[in-house]
Amino acid sequence: MNPDGVIVVDKPEGWTSHDVVGKVRGIAGTKRVGHLGTLDPIATGVLPLMIGQATRLAQFWDRAEKTYEAVVRFGFATSTWDRAGEPCGPDTTPNIAAEQIEACLAPMRGEIEQVPPPVSAKKIGGVPAYKLARKNVPVDLAPVKVSIYELMLLGVEGARARIKVRCSSGTYVRAIAHQIGLSIGCGAHIESLVRTQSGPFRIDQAWTLDRLQGLKEEDRLAEALIPAHDLLPEFPSVFVDELTVARIRQGRDFNVSPFRVQNGTPHVKAVGPDGRLVAIGRIALPHVYHPAVVLN
Repeated sequence: MNPDGVIVVDKPEGWTSHDVVGKVRGIAGTKRVGHLGTLDPIATGVLPLMIGQATRLAQFWDRAEKTYEAVVRFGFATSTWDRAGEPCGPDTTPNIAAEQIEACLAPMRGEIEQVPPPVSAKKIGGVPAYKLARKNVPVDLAPVKVSIYELMLLGVEGARARIKVRCSSGTYVRAIAHQIGLSIGCGAHIESLVRTQSGPFRIDQAWTLDRLQGLKEEDRLAEALIPAHDLLPEFPSVFVDELTVARIRQGRDFNVSPFRVQNGTPHVKAVGPDGRLVAIGRIALPHVYHPAVVLN
């Protein structure tokens, strides 16, 4: 198998995203593996991995929205704003009413200014904030504009609440939990977090690492791969002959049929005679596209 595409992994708890990339490099037999958006070690769920030539397509999901389900634990904040951190005070074990939480969620919907957690990958003077925090250096991160498209309370039981968050890339669910705790006045942190969707990739498409290992041993790993030509379905496919493939690989523009591609379409997928994705074309002129990303 010479895989080019995406494998959606169900990241296990306790693993870093980098750990998962390393494991899948071994399973897929290639060093060309990259992920689309880091998940914290305590988090589980959707971690799309780009395999082989598909790593070149990452730019098209840079700003993809994400969906999470989380359990927020009330009673105390932590140094990391999730249960991996040190408690910032005693556990007050409050009973939280749904009405209290709903009142806090309302102002966090829409486009907001969000302060990232002090233990995060955001950089201060070129140094990741988490490295400074570990050295007990005060961390003061500037607020960042993010968009919260959906923020829903799913249930409350004692000192715990379940929430669903659909948000822009760069949003920290930990920061949402921390802010709710501040607003109510009892402290709060993320107890568990599952990413259920990242861009077009969903939890029902995700494979555990054990299952991927099993597929490899059965020589069936291709079953877990979303092939490159099936990615970005919002881009129309145009089929090109060998001569056009050669021109595209030289970086030359190519024509598309006005009967197959609507005038003004921003991007197209150029698919070769063998059915493999050759390039993503960006519009240059009506029905003329420039190869923005070329796959060998």
